[in-house]
Parts: sequence; structure tokens; C-alpha cells
Amino acid sequence: MAAEGDFLARYRAVSNKLKNQTPAIVKTFIPDCTVAAAVFHFCVLSHCDCCSCRCEQTLFNAPGEALALTDAARLFLSSEQENRSLQAPGFDEHLQAALNCYSFAIKVYVEMNQPVMAASLCLELGNALKEMNRPGEAIVHYQRAAELQTQMPVESLLSMGEMASCKILTRDYDGALSVFTEMQLTCQERGLQLPGTNTPVGAFLDIVARCEIARVLLLMLLEPPPQKLLPEHAQTLERYAWESFDPHSQAHKSQCVSQMACQEKDTESLKSLQTELWPLLTAEQNHLLHLVVQERITPSGQGI
Repeated sequence: MAAEGDFLARYRAVSNKLKNQTPAIVKTFIPDCTVAAAVFHFCVLSHCDCCSCRCEQTLFNAPGEALALTDAARLFLSSEQENRSLQAPGFDEHLQAALNCYSFAIKVYVEMNQPVMAASLCLELGNALKEMNRPGEAIVHYQRAAELQTQMPVESLLSMGEMASCKILTRDYDGALSVFTEMQLTCQERGLQLPGTNTPVGAFLDIVARCEIARVLLLMLLEPPPQKLLPEHAQTLERYAWESFDPHSQAHKSQCVSQMACQEKDTESLKSLQTELWPLLTAEQNHLLHLVVQERITPSGQGI
């Protein structure tokens, strides 16, 4: 016990000394370059956190290990963002180090049976990659977050929505359609509903509205042949193309999308309707609508 206490005391002393002396080290070696000093500072601190993580692992202190890994990941990520802002050449070494640290931290939280903490790190990493214009790499982390949030349906659906947005950014429209369809089915199966009806309420109603509008736009964009049209997609197109909506029971945006689905073969009417829809739709939905209009103007995939 005495030896263990002595080891802990020495570990804390060294850790505090490194934290206190890092600014002095930076000023000593790079006294005049504040930007380079910041990058150097990030690197020194991140490596210190990695060493701290190993110590916590040796002590079987899983919470401390996860915290040290998270701190190191964020510092590596900050260093990578700083390099990108300077447009400095590199091989994404800081980003790769951040990804490794995030992955180990997520693994530790999963082993600790804390899926919420693990999911939050997945979302943090996914958001960072998306901001760095890497939506293709962010998809897997949003998907992992959704899987870890199975006990929280709304949060899981929001993570799936981020995954669908990344698929749209990477022009994987079939994949985005599949995710939106799965989200809508999940809302109908697990969402809160009005007694005696299948109508979702609260946040689930907003998610269903988003999914329906996105699915109609994606189906109009993709134009799958009848033999490849899934039954749920065929029902959606049929409902929006032929059903008469009651203005008191359906959202105005859904009415506009249904009218657009009826008029999609009329390019001029579609362009006119686009102007009316623009202030009512989200940025993502307007992007899909723009692709639909462009595809009608220059068909055979040229608009996409």
C-alpha cells in the first residue's frame, strides 16, 4: 500500500509539473510565433494526455482512462484544425491520432456500460469530420451513435438523420432514401402516438414530416423504374400524387410537395412551385428540390 501511494504521489507530481511547465516550454523554444506555439502546445498536451491514459489504464481506472483519451483526442483534433486553417502541408497525422484516441475512448465507455457517453463521442467525432468536409467518413460514426442510442429513440433518429444528410452530401441518394425510410418506419413502430390512431406526436411527428418530404424529393430525383420500386416507396408516391389533402389536417409543406409531385412533368410549373416552396423548406430539402428541377431541365443524370 505504501509503494502504491508513493507511485500515485509521484504520478500526480509529474502530471502537474508537465501541465505547469508546458507554457514555459513553448515560450522558451518559440518565443515570437504565437500560431506555431499554439500548435506545439496542442501537441505537447495531447502527448501528455496519452501518457496519463496509460497510467490510468495501469491503475485500472477506466473513467480516468476514458477522460484522458478524450482530452488527447480533442487536442489532436484541435491541432489538425489549426494546421488546416494555416493550409499547412501534412499527412493528416493529427487527425489519425485523434481518430485512434476517440475510438479507444468509445471502447472504454462501452466496456463500462455507458452507451450514452460513447454515443456522445461518436457524434462529436462525426460533427468534426463533417465540418472538415469529410461527410463520407462521418457516416460510420453517426451510424455507430444511432446504434448506441437504441434506448433513446428520438436521439437515435436524430443521429440517423445526420447520417442521411452525409449520404446526400456524398451523392449517395439511394442510401439516403433507405435511411429516411428506416427512420419513418422506426417512428411508426416506436414513437409516441395518439390513442387509437397511428399518428405520431411531438418530436416524432416532426421527424416523420422531414422523412416524408425528403423521401418524395429523393424518389422524384432517382425516378426508379416500376419493377425496382419498393412497395413502401410506391405507396408514398401514390399517396402524394393522388390523395386530396385537407388543409386543416396536413402541414402546408406536405401539400406543396404533393402538388409538386403531381406537376413534376411540367418543368415551368415545377420552377414556379420551387419559388413558392423555397422559404418553407429546410436547406437540405431545398438542395434536393434544386437537383430535381435541374434534372428535369437537363435529364439523363446531367442535372445531378
